[in-house]
Amino acid sequence: MTQKIAVIDYGMGNLRSVVKALEFVADNKADILLTDKPEVVAAADHVVFPGQGAARDCMQALRNTGMDEVVAEALKTKPFLGVCMGLQVLMTHSEENGGTDLLNLFEGEVRRFPDSFHAERLKVPHMGWNTIREVQQGHPLFKGIHDDSHFYFVHSYYVTPADPTLTAGETDYGVTFTSAIARDNVFALQSHPEKSADAGLQLLRNFISWDGQA
Repeated sequence: MTQKIAVIDYGMGNLRSVVKALEFVADNKADILLTDKPEVVAAADHVVFPGQGAARDCMQALRNTGMDEVVAEALKTKPFLGVCMGLQVLMTHSEENGGTDLLNLFEGEVRRFPDSFHAERLKVPHMGWNTIREVQQGHPLFKGIHDDSHFYFVHSYYVTPADPTLTAGETDYGVTFTSAIARDNVFALQSHPEKSADAGLQLLRNFISWDGQA
């Protein structure tokens, strides 16, 4: 039976690039389903939660579509990949938009890069190529990817998990921040694997074949 991979569509951001990258690495061995239907997500074998934009708009869209409950359930039961905003909304609270409550699926805060970065000639948003240093060595989604490989980032906010063992990867940009988290069947990263050339495609390839075991 061909496995089904649901890419959650809640009306924000350009999701086609994520779908195209998954279709490319799946090589007709999996059905990639871009969907806004909770029942399709519930029936899928794997779930991808991409996203970009403002935290408040993201949370509003998730609640309006009923996807907040579906994401929470998928997090418990299926191999789950969060991308960019799909990482941040898993936390408790974000400083964005004057303060936004998130899904609180993992305890942690989402903070903005400091304004002092401008004096250091570091631009906000953090945009472009940077490395991810593996913290959880040997995680299945890092298989075939050299430590400190380059990934593509576009973000002004970063996650700070309350539990440091949640951190799977770190990146340096004025501060050292958590750029990937992993726990059981969940993996989420701040960068965009679909825009990250070979390393990103390998991570997506690893996700498709992942059984959700760390």
